[in-house]
Amino acid sequence: MGEKAVPLLRRRRVKRSCPSCGPELGVEEKKGKGNPISIQLFPPELVEHIISFLPVRDLVALGQTCRYFHEVCDAEGVWRRICRRLSPRLRDQGSGVRPWKRAAILNYTKGLYFQAFGGRRRCLSKSVAPLLAHGYRRFLPTKDHVFILDYVGTLFFLKNALVSTLGQMQWKRACRYVVLCRGAKDFASDPRCDTVYRKYLYVLATREQQEVVGTTSSRACDCVEVYLQSSGQRVFKMTFHHSMTFKQIVLVGQETQRALLLLTEEGKIYSLVVNETQLDQPRSYTVQLALRKVSHYLPHLRVACMTSNQSSTLYVTDQGGVYFEVHTPGVYRDLFGTLQAFDPLDQQMPLALSLPAKILFCALGYNHLGLVDEFGRIFMQGNNRYGQLGTGDKMDRGEPTQVRYLQRPITLWCGLNHSLVLSQSSEFSKELLGCGCGAGGRLPGWPKGSASFVKLQVKVPLCACALCATRECLYILSSHDIEQHTPYRDLPASRVVGIPEPSLGTGAPQDPGGTAQACEEYLSQIHSCHTLQDRMEKMKEIIGWMPLMAAQKDFFWEALDMLQKAEGGGGGVGPPASET
Repeated sequence: MGEKAVPLLRRRRVKRSCPSCGPELGVEEKKGKGNPISIQLFPPELVEHIISFLPVRDLVALGQTCRYFHEVCDAEGVWRRICRRLSPRLRDQGSGVRPWKRAAILNYTKGLYFQAFGGRRRCLSKSVAPLLAHGYRRFLPTKDHVFILDYVGTLFFLKNALVSTLGQMQWKRACRYVVLCRGAKDFASDPRCDTVYRKYLYVLATREQQEVVGTTSSRACDCVEVYLQSSGQRVFKMTFHHSMTFKQIVLVGQETQRALLLLTEEGKIYSLVVNETQLDQPRSYTVQLALRKVSHYLPHLRVACMTSNQSSTLYVTDQGGVYFEVHTPGVYRDLFGTLQAFDPLDQQMPLALSLPAKILFCALGYNHLGLVDEFGRIFMQGNNRYGQLGTGDKMDRGEPTQVRYLQRPITLWCGLNHSLVLSQSSEFSKELLGCGCGAGGRLPGWPKGSASFVKLQVKVPLCACALCATRECLYILSSHDIEQHTPYRDLPASRVVGIPEPSLGTGAPQDPGGTAQACEEYLSQIHSCHTLQDRMEKMKEIIGWMPLMAAQKDFFWEALDMLQKAEGGGGGVGPPASET
């Protein structure tokens, strides 16, 4: 009986084994009935052709089953067929080490999602996706529409459908789209948070210009084109010399003195001033391009990126340094807590921020800002009247202050009086956290706001990469680029804030990070509350402050809600006795 069982066991092992790693079929097994046929017997071209008909999600899952399918599903020929099926009008497959795979994933994951703050509907919806778009790189909502820039420099104009709700016009969805222009590098509009002020759209693009009038020879030159956001009509254009190439544009200042800041490929900042109130008049203008003071007085600095609001500009260098321009005394006081170093006659002089590590990216609101360093730590600074810094209190910060319970965000956004963070949980899903003012539904699930970052009731897409919020709506951009990854580093043990280094001859610290002291402080805050309702609310805030995982915070918050509903929201319970 044992001898007969041996070939049966062998057959079962062959059926369950990997087609590339499993044992080969023997002579006796080949003669048997019902023996499995290895997929390796098929030509590789046929296997790739069959697999290319699978959806992208199933293709990725199949590639994780074994080594053989991983190699087949990762073949560039498979992704070329998938890319042509997803975007049949796409002629250029893009660039990079894996151009077809990158292009296919970009077009498969592209999407613009929105959630309106007002009304009864609180679900996340998806706008129309332009078939010609090669992924989504940047987007910007204006007063009436949304503009999207793809990875080949095509700028799309998504026209929104307006519906009347109780006498008020509200945006419903992007119903159709048109190509605004091609060859675009970057675009910008009024930097204020309210989209009502975004009347014009400034587009940095590359155009072919004739070298000599009357000849056929041409040369690529950068230019700035100005469009009306309401109709997409071009009203102004300025062209630069072919020797100057730019990669980013931002705006700062008011309409009559709108300053355009242009970042060159070499990391220099140039600026010019335009009067927006005269752009729609049929006349020619002469503008002067000048080197900004941050590049004039600090010529050794190479600016990597910049961001702005209506009264200040933030520069991040390639070495991770941060420099500030503040043009109004009120914003300067909110950001730094004093007017001691403010010079109203020299507003362009850059101010260096003192930071412990290299900064990777930043976000700038009206009177507060957020910074993310190379270790994934988040630092906030500025006005904290509504708790928009997420530090757990409402005290202003005149210097960068670390938010200790948040790390390695995907992106950070600062608004008028609230902040949003897009992060990835341990389960590979993404979640949206917010803090600050919750009026108008800008923090879904937290109408009263929060002084610490809390999880918002928003279903975040799996490939979300950017976000933006207006007064009426929350926008989330989805597009995954396999060649772009945030280069976060692990923080060395000796630089972990709050954990003292053990000295020689001593054991492990009894209270690392001051956890016991913090818990005592939390208990004293709960003890000072006079009603059960206040204690529940205070406990929810404390859970948001504590460095817990997202799943743990959700569990405690839901448990507290269940207890609160079971008690009927009972108030009138006095503070605990002193013995407790």
